[in-house]
Amino acid sequence: MSAALLTRSLFVSFLAVTLASCSAQPGIALHQVSTESTAETSVRVVLASEVEWEALNPARGAASPRAGTLWGDRNGVEATGFLARFADGFASPPHIHNVTYRAVVIEGEIHNDDPDAASMWMGSGSFWTQPMGETHITAAKGASNIALVEIDRGPYLVRPAAQAFDSGERPVNLDASNVVWLPLAERAGNAHIAYLWGNFGGSDWNGSFVRLPAGFKGVLESDGAAFHSVVIRGEVQYWQDGARNLTPGSYFGARGAAEHKISLSGDHESIIYVRTNGAYRLRKDN
Repeated sequence: MSAALLTRSLFVSFLAVTLASCSAQPGIALHQVSTESTAETSVRVVLASEVEWEALNPARGAASPRAGTLWGDRNGVEATGFLARFADGFASPPHIHNVTYRAVVIEGEIHNDDPDAASMWMGSGSFWTQPMGETHITAAKGASNIALVEIDRGPYLVRPAAQAFDSGERPVNLDASNVVWLPLAERAGNAHIAYLWGNFGGSDWNGSFVRLPAGFKGVLESDGAAFHSVVIRGEVQYWQDGARNLTPGSYFGARGAAEHKISLSGDHESIIYVRTNGAYRLRKDN
């Protein structure tokens, strides 16, 4: 095992132990200030089938992964969330980014690590962070490989490894099998939460998973100035002028406080990723 991989593995072990007690404590702190706008009040829903795809790194031409923006603008200066789609067998050359990003595997298997690290293939529901300036490679295998990627500020750029620098941040690779799930309040109806990054209980930006049980029907109330949610696994029905079926990669969000009416069928659970800067609550219908 390389020293870099050992460092990541030890950190993930530490993270799995500490996440269980961080519901109102600092999570993983990344040294960037979010530039996300919170000016307007609105609700948005984007189906996975409605995502518009373009080259993630135009300099690589046809070899580039594809990207589809869910919120923000990765070519601008604001906080952004987008889907990244990789072809089966994709393997990037060593490179860096000018900003730190966080990511969640939605479909397929993805490896993201130092160039000399042993392969660590992460499946759906896995979470990783990539510090700005750190040399790494990204690879994918599977018929369909899609990840959610988010940045606190843009633009999102790819730079050669020769420009690497140490930002002081350290990467995290958290396999789905190591995610720590905690029960939500009883009124949430057997739903669970996993704290991933940021500070919870205030107005700081944070990220988490919510696991909804099969047959769930209720309301997700969000208080933050901005709320973003992406379906990672399973399907969710979002009720807005009728039901809209949200498959993995679909998005719903709001500017300002909002109530999101959601439901699941009785034969599968679902996992959603949430990014917000305020409290949110899940309430099951009686």
